[in-house]
Amino acid sequence: MTNRPPSEPESSQRTALGFDEFIAILVAFATIGAILFWSLSRRDSSWNLNGLLSPSSTPSRSVQPNQVLPSSTPKVEPTVVPNNVLPYSTPEAVVEPKTPSFPTDSATSSRAVLPSAQIIPTQSPQPQIPVSSSAALEPSITSSALPLVTPAKQKSIIPPPIAFNDVPNTFWGRRFIDVLSSRGILKGFPDYSFRPNQPVNRAEFAAILQKAFEQEPSKTAIAFQDVPAKFWATPAIDRAISAGFLKGYPKKTFKPQQNITRVQVLVALVSGLNLKAPTSQNQILSVYKDAKDIPTYATSKIAAATANGLVVNYPNPQILAPNKVATRAEVAAMIHQALVKRGKLEGISSQNIVRSGGVQKSK
Repeated sequence: MTNRPPSEPESSQRTALGFDEFIAILVAFATIGAILFWSLSRRDSSWNLNGLLSPSSTPSRSVQPNQVLPSSTPKVEPTVVPNNVLPYSTPEAVVEPKTPSFPTDSATSSRAVLPSAQIIPTQSPQPQIPVSSSAALEPSITSSALPLVTPAKQKSIIPPPIAFNDVPNTFWGRRFIDVLSSRGILKGFPDYSFRPNQPVNRAEFAAILQKAFEQEPSKTAIAFQDVPAKFWATPAIDRAISAGFLKGYPKKTFKPQQNITRVQVLVALVSGLNLKAPTSQNQILSVYKDAKDIPTYATSKIAAATANGLVVNYPNPQILAPNKVATRAEVAAMIHQALVKRGKLEGISSQNIVRSGGVQKSK
């Protein structure tokens, strides 16, 4: 048998496309299609190929007051100077359009620096509401219906005087009594009476002095033999003695139940206020028709009381009646005048007040 040469290879049949190759081709075409679709849909966005290729191009749209500036820096013409933008402001901020422009120097940058320019956010500007001084208060206070009042200087409130049933409006000492009763210096009795014509003893006078002049407590109290330690007026007597208003009698007696005379009241007030005796005593005392009745020890004191307006005489201003027992109304009038002299009360006009030049005339 003769060997044959190998025959020509027959044309190979086309190999069928596999499943894996088909999936790969499909994924490739889907990816290309997605890229093309995404590129076409972003045509109007900031993906501007022309802008990337030619950075010197000027945007066609003008910047509105509340519009966000694009990320690319536009070329500014030399004649256009945005005077309302700070040089270091962020692209997300714009300036109020009514900001006045200022002249710029040629040596400076094309952007003018405005020290007083106010930057506002890109959000729509909210109306500015003026804030009053009370807006910073707490909500609980501002929501109150009551008006807020600025506190003023506190003033002293004086209660009305006591309406005593035995002191009529026409009584000569009514005004003196009202002033002292409204300040708690004088009080009435449980039956709402004042008893203006009732005498005043030394213990009661010491108590009135304590309320009127507010003396400091005595450091060296005198142990009077006729003033028990538990006596109701012992503290007032001690203060009147220490302040120089009153003095005791020999043998360490005070005589608290003894009625006080008019001259003793005036001498006590002049001593407590430390009033100096005037030089022309006789001339001052000549105003009284009964000046001869004034005790010798009290002459200078009565002259000082008259010169300082402490003497109040009723019914006749020229009659002093120095040795007459003082009534509650007379004590009230003289205490009132002593407080006026010290500056604690305002003076009132009365035809019964005696002055060094004569009787004070009523207004």
